[in-house]
Amino acid sequence: MSVVLVTGSTDGIGRETARQLLAAGHEVVGHARNQSRAQELRADEPRLRDVLVGDLASLKETRQLGEAASTAGPFDAVVHNAGIGGSEERILTEDDLEQIFQVNTVAPYVLTALMPRPRRLVYLTSGLEAQGRAELDDLQYERRPWDGMQAYSDSKLYDVMLAFAVARLWPDVLSNAVDPGWIKTKMGGPQAWDEVGEGAATQVWLAVSEEEGAQVTGRYLKRFGVLDANPSASDVDLQEGLLNRLAALTGVAIPR
Repeated sequence: MSVVLVTGSTDGIGRETARQLLAAGHEVVGHARNQSRAQELRADEPRLRDVLVGDLASLKETRQLGEAASTAGPFDAVVHNAGIGGSEERILTEDDLEQIFQVNTVAPYVLTALMPRPRRLVYLTSGLEAQGRAELDDLQYERRPWDGMQAYSDSKLYDVMLAFAVARLWPDVLSNAVDPGWIKTKMGGPQAWDEVGEGAATQVWLAVSEEEGAQVTGRYLKRFGVLDANPSASDVDLQEGLLNRLAALTGVAIPR
């Protein structure tokens, strides 16, 4: 039995990830962005060991979540599932950070840096990481014209870069990125073609399975298979540049 933290587990893929883990007999700690959603999750899924609360659009609350998760652990695996999609307007958080970048990239980085190392880390990305551009000098579209879908694609590329960088820096941890597919959820929308169970299965497998195929690290997977990621994700100089900028931005560095 493993103990797993799943961020963004109140609905969609995260909720299904938690459900599959619980059904397989593992202990799961969920995550909600506020107390109201946490109460709903506890009521709907009483088998959860705990539900942690923190709005990942807030740098302060993300730090607090990292501290709370450190106390709630240790975890055998952490599934960084939480994320938001593209937006028509460039939205700033209370910290004056671009919201997509904060939720999709900064938050998993901060949680990774603050929490004790689990044995396994899974970062959810998207097939749109292939269109991502590693513009390290303009991570938040402060100079470029705003493009919400490009910003989303960039953030998902940064998630793969983060997974690969952690795999390189922490050889004792299995760290991978997963494209769940285009899933029928609120975020995926009504035109999506894949069922939510399919969208959760690979990260559940990576988080807990003892099968040889799940023992990989520094890989990008979809439907249990290893795919080629955007070449930028494997560029060590770009990885280091991203980590350095995130450390400067948040005041939190990945332990080495």
